[in-house]
Amino acid sequence: MKWYPCFIFIYFISIMGCGQQTTQKKQAATSNKKQPFPNNPVETKPHNTTYSPAFEDQTRVSSIKTHTAYTSKILAKDLGRPWGMAQLPDGRFLITEKSGFIYLLAENGMQLQKINGIPPVDDKGQGGLLGIAIDLQFEKNRMIYWSFSEADEKGNHTAVAKGKLSSDEKKMEDVTVIFRVYPSLKSNLHFGSRLVFDSTGNLFVSTGERSILEGRKQAQWLTSGLGKIFKITKDGNPAPGNPFINDTKALPEIYAYGIRNAQGLAIHPQTGELWETEFGPYGGDELNIIKAGNNYGWPTITYGLEYNGNKIGEAITQKQGMEQPVYYWDPSISPSGCSFYSSNQIPEWKNNLFIGCLSGQHIIRLQIQNNKVIGEERLLADKNERFRDVLASSNGAVYTITDSGLFIKISRQ
Repeated sequence: MKWYPCFIFIYFISIMGCGQQTTQKKQAATSNKKQPFPNNPVETKPHNTTYSPAFEDQTRVSSIKTHTAYTSKILAKDLGRPWGMAQLPDGRFLITEKSGFIYLLAENGMQLQKINGIPPVDDKGQGGLLGIAIDLQFEKNRMIYWSFSEADEKGNHTAVAKGKLSSDEKKMEDVTVIFRVYPSLKSNLHFGSRLVFDSTGNLFVSTGERSILEGRKQAQWLTSGLGKIFKITKDGNPAPGNPFINDTKALPEIYAYGIRNAQGLAIHPQTGELWETEFGPYGGDELNIIKAGNNYGWPTITYGLEYNGNKIGEAITQKQGMEQPVYYWDPSISPSGCSFYSSNQIPEWKNNLFIGCLSGQHIIRLQIQNNKVIGEERLLADKNERFRDVLASSNGAVYTITDSGLFIKISRQ
C-alpha cells in the first residue's frame, strides 16, 4: 500500500486521539474512585480493618479547627497515677489516685492535701481507685461517690462506695460500699469505671467485661454484671424505671448492656441523654448514646479485631437488635474520660464533647449536631501525654489529667 502524506497525517492524528481518549478515561476512572480520606479528617493513618461504616460520617468526619485563641497551662505535676476528677461547688478539685486516696486541689492547681479513708483497692493493672462523682446536694450533705477495684477470694471486681467528706477535709467518714459488680474474675483489666449523676440524683455506673474470654461473653448476659451500664440510687438500689427491673431473669440495676470497657460517661447539657466512650479492641473504639434497655453489641458486633489481627466472632459489624455506635475510630485512640462543654466562654465549643485519649495522646473535640458527629479536632497533640480524664468546667476552662501525673488547664487566651 502506498502511503501519501495526507494519509500519514490523518493516521498520526487518529492514533494521538485514541491515546488521548484512553488517558482521559483512565483519569476519569481514577477520579471516580472513592478516595481514602474524602473528608480531610484528622486521622490519616491506614485503617486496621477492612470494615465499612454503617452510615455516612460514622467515622473520619471532616477536621475542624478552633478559631478562638486558647492556651494550655500545667497547674500541677507529680500527681502519681491520677484517674478521675470532679469539681466541688466552690471550684476546687478532687482527683482520684489509683493507689487509693483522693487529692484535694485548689482551683489554681495548688495541692491542699490528701484525703484518706478509702477502703482497700486492688490497684494492679488497670485496677485501683477509679471514677468519682459529687452528690448533687454536696453543699448540704458533703457526700462523695467513687468506684474502685476490690479483691476477694475469687479474684476482683468493680465496686462503688460513698462517704462523707470530714469537716477538716482529710478523710472520708461513714464509708459504705453500696454496689458490687459480680462475678469476680482473676483479671487485672477492664474494670470500667466512670460515675455520673443524672438530673434526678440517680447514678450511672460503667463497668468492663474484664477482657478475658470468660468475661467477654458475659457482656451479653443479663444475669451478669460484666460489660454493662448500671443505673442505681444513692443507696445502691436499682433506679426506679430501670428497663429490666421487673425481669426475673435479669439484674434490675442494668440500664444497658453489650459493653466492652467504658471509661467515659457524660450527660448532654441540652438533651439530658447519656453519652459513653468505649475502648474497642484493635480498632473500633466507640462513642455511643446510651438508652435504656439497649444492647450495644459487644462481642457479637464490632469494628475491631483481636490484638493479634484475628477476626472476632463472626466478624460482623451489624446485627438486628444491636445498636450502632454514633461514631467510631480505627485505628484506636483509646478514649477515656469525656465531658460536654456548656460554658459561653468559647462559643464555638458550646455543647461539644471533649474526650481524653490514651494511646492517641491527644484530646478530641467533637462537634455534634442532631446526635451526629459533624467535626473532629485534636487538642494538645504536641504534649506526648496519655490523657486519662477531661472535665469541662462551668468557668469556661477545660481541665485534664494525664497518666504521667499532670493536671492541665485549657482556657481562652
